[in-house]
Amino acid sequence: FMIGRELNPRIGSFDIKYFVELRPGLIGWTIINIAMAIKQYHELGYVTIGMFLIVIFQGWYCFDAVYNEPAVLTTMDITTDGFGWMLSFGNLTWVAFLYALQARYLALHPVHLSQFQIVSIICLQAVGYSIFRGANNEKNFFRNNPEDPKIKHLKFITTETGSRLIISGWWGRARHINYLGDWIISWAWCLLCGFDDVLPYFYVIYFAVLLIHREFRDEEKCKNKYKKDWDRYCEIVKWRIIP
Repeated sequence: FMIGRELNPRIGSFDIKYFVELRPGLIGWTIINIAMAIKQYHELGYVTIGMFLIVIFQGWYCFDAVYNEPAVLTTMDITTDGFGWMLSFGNLTWVAFLYALQARYLALHPVHLSQFQIVSIICLQAVGYSIFRGANNEKNFFRNNPEDPKIKHLKFITTETGSRLIISGWWGRARHINYLGDWIISWAWCLLCGFDDVLPYFYVIYFAVLLIHREFRDEEKCKNKYKKDWDRYCEIVKWRIIP
């Protein structure tokens, strides 16, 4: 029920899971954020820099995901998990309504940030995004075409299954380095809400649990798939998420 039985349910050639994975949730999330900014403008007569940044940061995150949609084809959601409650409810409801938590909070409780705080949060967002997108692009380019000039310099080991595991670049630093970038981004979003209430920080706590749980599932899957080759890989790339 949770993970689902059927991997890619379809109506004709329409892949339901592939569509639901990004489109409804991310577009809904962006629309709700914009609505929260309008709510704040209606109440205050202006939009705070925190609200402006959350709409830009999260809007860019959503646009980036949809723009790079083919990269989702190599993720666990598509390759491993069926279309059960986790992905259907998660992508259709949880993402759009819960991930807009920071914008909703700022609509009701405006926060005024100092210039130092604004610059620091922008830098944090930039660092997180660089790790997240850099690592994901590196993996996607490598899986699609290992001879691509962008990633031809990467070192790898070949497993008995014929798969190649990257041991340099971003993926040589940690086995799930993209999760670290994603989590850093979530901190930038939450910090825009200040420190008067713990509620906006639910997201960064929940996201840590989600990523760690996902990392454990991925490790187990890879260990079962690659067997002794995975042990050899782990001896080279020792760190799991944080280098």
